[in-house]
Amino acid sequence: MTQQIPSTEPELGGVRNFRDVGGLPTTDGRRVRYGHLFRSGHLAHATEEDAAFLASLGLHTIFDFRNAADQKLEGPDVELPGVRNVNLPLSDPADGSEFWKMVRDGEIDQLRGILGDGKAANRMINSYRTIIKERTVEHSQVLHALADDSVPALMHCAAGKDRAGLSIAVTLLALGVEREAIVADYLESNATHRRYKVHRNGSSAGAYSPEVMELLSPLFDARAEYLTAAFETIEATWGGVEAYLEHGLGLTPELRERLRARLLD
Repeated sequence: MTQQIPSTEPELGGVRNFRDVGGLPTTDGRRVRYGHLFRSGHLAHATEEDAAFLASLGLHTIFDFRNAADQKLEGPDVELPGVRNVNLPLSDPADGSEFWKMVRDGEIDQLRGILGDGKAANRMINSYRTIIKERTVEHSQVLHALADDSVPALMHCAAGKDRAGLSIAVTLLALGVEREAIVADYLESNATHRRYKVHRNGSSAGAYSPEVMELLSPLFDARAEYLTAAFETIEATWGGVEAYLEHGLGLTPELRERLRARLLD
């Protein structure tokens, strides 16, 4: 079993799903360095206290994986002095303004039609597979930046679960972190205080009925099957993690060693 690292995360008022990825074990007995790699949901609603805390981390770069629709819906990230913001939009599992409008406004019959009978979970699985196969340029850019100078770094998307979760997982694979530890970190996004808040229009009890919430839950859950689909896609497309890192992401052995030197104890 992977050793559980005590949580030292702060209580942030307007930023959900924040945590330090430090402490995760590698297969060769090292650990991810604390204070160097963070993950969270979007920073658009950060309070003054949140911003002060984030500024205290000494961040070099914030990687924002949201797309234009996300930023229009939630707003831009809070600006932190001296921190570089890099926007690298990745595919959203619920991409498209029409889909999100349905999530917020759809009647139960509409939601059953687009999410029921396993459709929501399949949408998530297919999206994870697509991000791994089609977003190699973006993931390569992140890893090269981390190896060169972009540490400490914070990665986020909207909820800090899917796009940020995959980018963190790819980074941890490159660092040689134990697969079980990568999955365990990913699943921490399910904690009640970390989960993205579901916003539905309408004040009727039916807007948040148990059936509605069950239909929506696959979109807002972190499920091991989603991350497993990503790992299986790496195996099926490149034949393994080493080939994926070298040929898919252009991560040479020298660059990988620089990355490990920056992020591992």
